[in-house]
Amino acid sequence: MRALPRLDSVNRDFWTGGELGELRILHCADCDQFIHPPRPVCRHCLSENLKSKAVSGNGVIDTFTINHQQWHPQMDVPFVIARVALDDAPGVYLTTNIVGCDVSEVDIGDQVQVTFLQQDDVFLPIFEKVAK
Repeated sequence: MRALPRLDSVNRDFWTGGELGELRILHCADCDQFIHPPRPVCRHCLSENLKSKAVSGNGVIDTFTINHQQWHPQMDVPFVIARVALDDAPGVYLTTNIVGCDVSEVDIGDQVQVTFLQQDDVFLPIFEKVAK
């Protein structure tokens, strides 16, 4: 079990888009920039003309660490905490987990693809390495 975000009108699309297999990032219609984390006003131009936009979910590992500390009895260790730069959402980095491989197989520059972990009505975006 993971701690879940409190859903609101600004972040709901990001946390629930996984139900349809979509990674949704806020996008400003006025300056054509992506905004993450979700907020009610564009951080680039202060516009309120924002809508969620589905992106491919492809990205690259920008940096990562391997956690060995079991912070909770139900937590499996070790696991990878990574920062992923999204390919088609310039300037957006997601702090996430890399799953589906041994922690020793993860490296900076690895290509990854989003998948989702459902808990209650939240779909947490996590990533898997793309086969070369």
